[in-house]
Amino acid sequence: MNAPIKVLLADDERLVRSGFKVLLDLEEGLTVVGEAANGAEAVETARATRPDVVLMDIRMPKLDGIQATAQITGTRGLEQVRVLILTTYDTDEYVLDALQAGASGFLLKDAGPAELLHAIRVIAAGEALLAPRITRRLIGQLTARRTVARVAANRLAVLTDREREVLALVGQGLSNQEIGAALFLSPATARTHVSRAMAKLEARDRAQLVFIAYQTGLVSPAL
Repeated sequence: MNAPIKVLLADDERLVRSGFKVLLDLEEGLTVVGEAANGAEAVETARATRPDVVLMDIRMPKLDGIQATAQITGTRGLEQVRVLILTTYDTDEYVLDALQAGASGFLLKDAGPAELLHAIRVIAAGEALLAPRITRRLIGQLTARRTVARVAANRLAVLTDREREVLALVGQGLSNQEIGAALFLSPATARTHVSRAMAKLEARDRAQLVFIAYQTGLVSPAL
């Protein structure tokens, strides 16, 4: 039997944390190992409990969710911790900053219970929550509205032509299976190319690859 997924809840609203905790405690295979009412507490509790997933609100006192994410992902020993950012979608302007800080995905604050549980499992499995309808569109809008530092094209020079093709498809939100179908590869081969691109570009996960794809202009925002 697999060990339960350990989740840390970071939100400055007690009722929000309580609601999440009740839902997660009732779900087999998930366990809440800690709660935090601000970003500083989130960092401290993550270091103490070493969760698999941190459900991180963006707007919190003392230290916001982006700063807390950067500290968690930058801490030795917490490399395997994945951060799932809570966003209000229409008002948050922080998505690109969160990606740079090491966030692995985003969840709408009005998401239903099934979406929340699915998101936690996706993130815990090492994937990125990059649903085309939500995150890819949001990244595209933010990229179009603000100036993003363009990374020199030679950053992609370390990739083979195939790896560059794969990176472009990752940037469009495609899964390994969808990438394989598009390039006439097996899902396993597509996964290998993704892993190699991740290693060469020193990306933490697929979310970081998406950011790089936009940052270098390999993928253009589709509005």
